[in-house]
Amino acid sequence: MITIKSEREIELMRKAGMLVSLTHKYLKPYIKEGITTKELDRLAEDYIVENGGFPTCKGYEGYPCALCTSVNDTVVHGIPDDYKLKNGDIITIDMVIGYKGYQGDAAWTYKVGSIDSEKEYLMKHTELALYEGIKMVKPGNRIGDISYAVEKYAKEHNLGIVRELCGHGIGANMHEAPDVPNFGKKGTGPRLKEGMIICIEPMLTYGSEDIYILDDEWTVKTLDKSPAAHYEHTVLVTKDGYEILTPRLD
Repeated sequence: MITIKSEREIELMRKAGMLVSLTHKYLKPYIKEGITTKELDRLAEDYIVENGGFPTCKGYEGYPCALCTSVNDTVVHGIPDDYKLKNGDIITIDMVIGYKGYQGDAAWTYKVGSIDSEKEYLMKHTELALYEGIKMVKPGNRIGDISYAVEKYAKEHNLGIVRELCGHGIGANMHEAPDVPNFGKKGTGPRLKEGMIICIEPMLTYGSEDIYILDDEWTVKTLDKSPAAHYEHTVLVTKDGYEILTPRLD
C-alpha cells in the first residue's frame, strides 16, 4: 500500500534525510587512496550514532554493515571489507539512516584520485539521469513518467540500465510501495500524490546491462566487469512539485 505522509512524518523524514546528507559530507574527505571500505563503514556508523541516527542497513535481512560500498564493477550492495581504495577507483556509498522511526536513503558515486574518461562520463550522466527522473515528480504525474525519463536519458548516452533493481517508496520502513523502475512507459503506474515519498535511483553501467550476484548473496556486479555508477535521492511529492530530502551539501 502506498502511504501519504503526515506533516509530522514529513518533518521527521526531513531530519533523517539531512542526516544522510551530513554523513555523506562527513565521509567525502576520507574517500581517498589507501583507506579500506571497512574503515569508511566504521566512520559512518560512529557519525550516525553520535548524531542521533540509526544505521538501518546494519542487520537488515542479515546485512552486516552500516554502508554499502560498491567499487568499480560492483553495482550495489558491496559489503565493506579490507579492500584498500586505489587511485582510479570509483565507489558508490549507499546508506539508509533511521531517525525517530523514519528513514532517509541516498547513494552517491565518488571518484578516488584521478579517474579515466569513461568513469567520468559514467558518473556525470548517471547523476544527470537521476535529475531527469526527479523533474517528473509532481502531483498527477505517474511513476512511469519518472521511469521513462531515466531510461530515455540513459539510452541517449549509451549507458546500460540495471533492470533487476529499482527505486522504491520509503517511510517508517526502508522499502515501501511503490517500486520505481529505471525504465518504463509514460503515463503508466501509480499516480503521484502530495505527501508521497519515494527514492529514485538510477543504476547504470558503461557496458552491458547483465549482472550477477556473488556467493555472499548481496554483492551485485556487472557481468562484463564494466564500471557501474549509482545515484539516489529521497524525494517528497509537494503541492506543486518536489522536495529533495537528501540534498547534496558538497
